[in-house]
Amino acid sequence: MNQAILSISPVSRFRAAMALAIIADALQIIVFPLFVQGGASPADDILDLGIGVVLIQLLGWHWEFLPSFFAKLVPGVDLVPFWTMAVVNVYRKSKQIPITIEGSRESTRR
Repeated sequence: MNQAILSISPVSRFRAAMALAIIADALQIIVFPLFVQGGASPADDILDLGIGVVLIQLLGWHWEFLPSFFAKLVPGVDLVPFWTMAVVNVYRKSKQIPITIEGSRESTRR
């Protein structure tokens, strides 16, 4: 059998990652507090672990995901949309254009 490799464009990856991050944060902020009492919620922990794995699969490893994961484990802090902020920060950093040495030399000579 000929197996075709499915490739997803980077723009689609960021869109999917942003949608998942927003959905996960909305669940943790709006829905889970209605059904689960207390800070040690297994549903929150499972969701955080799953979202962390999926975001790493979509966008690759980024340091922004680690503080988001650990902050979500602290009771009460999960009311801040850390996953969404992490994906936005990864997107922002991916859009920065690195300045080459030649480009900086040309701009200083003028």
